[in-house]
Amino acid sequence: MENKILGLHHITAIADQAKKNLDFYTDVLGLRLLKKTVNFDDPGTYHLYYGDEKGSAGTILTFFPYEGARRGSAGTGMATNIAYSVPEGSFDFWIDRFEKHNVIYNKPSEKFGEKYLTFLDPDGLKLELVVPKNQDSRTPWTTGAVNAEVATRGFHGVTLTLKDIRQTATVLTQLLDYKEVEQSGNRYRFINENVDAANVIDLVQLPNEARGIGGAGTNHHIAFRVQDEDVLMHFQKKISASGLNITNKIDRNYFYSLYFREPGGVLFEIATDNPGFGIDEPWDQLGQSLLLPPQYEPRRADIEAVLPKLD
Repeated sequence: MENKILGLHHITAIADQAKKNLDFYTDVLGLRLLKKTVNFDDPGTYHLYYGDEKGSAGTILTFFPYEGARRGSAGTGMATNIAYSVPEGSFDFWIDRFEKHNVIYNKPSEKFGEKYLTFLDPDGLKLELVVPKNQDSRTPWTTGAVNAEVATRGFHGVTLTLKDIRQTATVLTQLLDYKEVEQSGNRYRFINENVDAANVIDLVQLPNEARGIGGAGTNHHIAFRVQDEDVLMHFQKKISASGLNITNKIDRNYFYSLYFREPGGVLFEIATDNPGFGIDEPWDQLGQSLLLPPQYEPRRADIEAVLPKLD
């Protein structure tokens, strides 16, 4: 088995109201609620997972919604923009949908030869819809309102904003299988050629920009994909040998993870494909029940009492 990074696995962000977050990502964007669980470190807070039918790596967006959370501020040392892949010709649908749901958006533009449409979620998290140069063949999750001709296919990529890109670029190219392919002004594009989608990282260099402040509407971390635990532990050794501090393997129920902070300040995770989201619910019932990590199951009644209602 080859030891490879396979693009993005998931991205995790912070929200304020759980119900508002759920409604936006499932009703407006048309994503599937994959899991309704709680934060491993704070079981009084939801951890909500969204993605495609089975939670394929490269489609998984997760949130920690803290009721009453302060609004964060995007800045350097942070992932500042999440881009989803959509089909050619879908922007008219999305603009009309954003208008109907009072979503803040900008008019379409272009970078690196790809059309994109920027918009904000209810907490101000910055997202994009991108028509990729190469057609995205992934099968989307669809709803009655968002059909396959317009639905998101999963991630296109993510933007990291940094005071200086050099050390982060070295981590991407020497440790994580990315290659720099284009530059436009202060934006540098890196591609992982091991996969065909969810494989873009843009680095934006803003030396005078303030450092980002975490809170609602900001990204917490981004996770890179590996096939299994053997490959995961290969990268633990490789990253540790480079001089960066990296955690031991952590069981996150649906994948195994390692975490490290790259030199520019962004929290990186590496996560496995296994065991996946089908281990504790039937595929046709994903996201319907509150699932707790085993250590919290004895406290279910207390946890359910403090979690906000989602229906």
